[in-house]
Amino acid sequence: MFKTRSLASKACVAGHVKCNGVTVKAAKPVRVGDEIEVVVATRLRILFVLKLADKRGPAAVARTLYEDRSPPPEPKAERDTFVERDRGAGRPVKRERRILSRIRGR
Repeated sequence: MFKTRSLASKACVAGHVKCNGVTVKAAKPVRVGDEIEVVVATRLRILFVLKLADKRGPAAVARTLYEDRSPPPEPKAERDTFVERDRGAGRPVKRERRILSRIRGR
């Protein structure tokens, strides 16, 4: 779920990782049959541990060790509001940029 071990450790400290419904520390041993909930970039990932590896390996091998039971991501809302500025109006000022960002959903 995380690119580095330090990012995974920080997520555990922040409380974004749960094992069987309980917030865990980074050193928590994982067993076959555990259900792990991870919040990554505001998306909930639910993983069910199928097997354990003897040593660390590539991500492709790691994907075979768990089953992803995450709900599908929400579809991105289609943006039918298109904001167009008048030709020759110049660059938007700070207030106008904030309004445009709000309209675009950023």
